[in-house]
Amino acid sequence: MKALKILLVITLITLTACSNSNSKQNKNILADVKEISKDNDGLKLLQQNCYACHSVTSKSHDEIIAPPMVAVKRRYKMTYMSENEFVKALTDWVLDPKEENALMFGAVQNFKVMPKQPFNKEEVVKIATYIFNNELEKPSWFESHFNDEHPNGMGKGNGKGRGMFKNN
Repeated sequence: MKALKILLVITLITLTACSNSNSKQNKNILADVKEISKDNDGLKLLQQNCYACHSVTSKSHDEIIAPPMVAVKRRYKMTYMSENEFVKALTDWVLDPKEENALMFGAVQNFKVMPKQPFNKEEVVKIATYIFNNELEKPSWFESHFNDEHPNGMGKGNGKGRGMFKNN
């Protein structure tokens, strides 16, 4: 009888330990699923709201009405290297675009200031977070055009940059 009680206690301890371990794994899996879902939300919003003007399918630079998002990402990452700074700066710009706050001076000269859009802040934050954390599609002509326009590898901006951009 004593051996049975000891075996029962050991079994309960083992099951409890396994249950806690599985619970932690389940929480990690749920966090991963939420992160993937958040990324998918950002991508969908980017495609629905941004690519109409910031096209990735244009055949040349002459066909676009706004710089490709990959160019926006490169320029913003030059100035805002942390995710929080990047997301805040891009969100602030999208919600209230003004020429005096533009980082992409050449784009403003070529395309004018982005018109104010009726986006809500939560959606713009999702888009900006997605842009910061993911590789973006590039128009086929982008690298060639970028290298021609920026032979030193840097955007021309308005002097607010703090260093070289990271890839994408």
